[in-house]
Amino acid sequence: MALDVARLRSWATVPAPRFVGGNRVELLQGGDELFPRMVQAMAAAQREIWLATYIFHDDPAARQVADALIAAAARGLAVHVVVDGFGSIATLPAVRRLFAGSAVQLEVFRPLDRWYAWLQPGQLRRLHQKLCVCDEAVAFVGGINLIDDRHDINQGWGAAPRLDFAVAVTGPLAGAMHVTARAMWARAHLWRGWREEVRVLARSQRPVLQALALVRELRGANPDAAAVPALEPVRAAFLVRDNLRQRRTIERSYVEAIRHARTRVDLAVPYFYPGRSFRRALRSAARRGVRVRLLMQGKFDYRIAALAARAMYDDLRDHGVRIFEYMPAPLHAKVAVIDGDWATVGSSNIDPLSLLLNLEANVVVRDAGFAAALAERFETVFAVSSEIIGAPQRSGWRRWLHSGLVAWIATVYLRVAGITGRY
Repeated sequence: MALDVARLRSWATVPAPRFVGGNRVELLQGGDELFPRMVQAMAAAQREIWLATYIFHDDPAARQVADALIAAAARGLAVHVVVDGFGSIATLPAVRRLFAGSAVQLEVFRPLDRWYAWLQPGQLRRLHQKLCVCDEAVAFVGGINLIDDRHDINQGWGAAPRLDFAVAVTGPLAGAMHVTARAMWARAHLWRGWREEVRVLARSQRPVLQALALVRELRGANPDAAAVPALEPVRAAFLVRDNLRQRRTIERSYVEAIRHARTRVDLAVPYFYPGRSFRRALRSAARRGVRVRLLMQGKFDYRIAALAARAMYDDLRDHGVRIFEYMPAPLHAKVAVIDGDWATVGSSNIDPLSLLLNLEANVVVRDAGFAAALAERFETVFAVSSEIIGAPQRSGWRRWLHSGLVAWIATVYLRVAGITGRY
């Protein structure tokens, strides 16, 4: 029997984003707030749990989540976990041991367990999402990996927790997040030993029928959610950046919101090297009187990332953009508030990796109450951050050389990853 590879690939597609009402969206700061809520939701789940993460560590904070997953699987729930092969490369053996002997179905997205895996096309495109969905009813998304807030893989333990955020979502939006979490696991499962999958499916009609049933399920999951009217209290959209049909969704959402900003743009992100359209939107907003404030890392974990971000500083400041660096602890948050009713929380940085390569997930919330809650956190954070003031750090040929060097490095990286055109 001929195998319809195109249909099999559609297992891993996710629906286009759209705003739906009737959601409850709760802001959570750090793993100290997120992990207990996830464990509680897992304990209450009745049917299934889907979890996708870039880093799954083996410290006590991550182990409490692992224990909840194992306990759920022991109760008979279908528990699926997918971790990124690069993000979790250091702890993957320990994670495998955590789930060994349990019914948890663990997959690795683009594993790097063989030397030649580093040479395969697409290895620069990583699973950077942080998603957890329980029973298609309660979902969590944000920038928080499964690792203690005070633990850094490269630098060890620190006294202060890193700054990071996630949201807990109940309502129809959880359905879209459910489909995406399943798609991430399906991609990893489908592409693990693709040739073996093809041989097995080609030998029997029954697996093909099962595959087509899954296609229909992924495309039409939660049909009732699509019919839910735009009800208050909270309208929100779930945005995914992938390498299939939604390549620029998150970036365009940011740019469109900034272009229409009237009073303020507050954006926090650890890795910042936006493309031309994003930079133009920020400069234009500042020039027309919008208060534009960017919060960046003050404690750097990757020197090249700091070099890239600072290459943007002088140009943006020349147009009225205010730039702050967060000093008390590492900054890992990817959040923004625009005016009084637009806010986003998610996994996407504002750099080429997140905007053009990685699989990312953000929630955009159109609600004054949620925006006010996130804006309040911003004010607290800005109060303990250092603003970049004074004359430009570089001028003349030094400024040109710095910007040109960073742009050249970014271009080479993108070309290696298979991305062409202007950024």
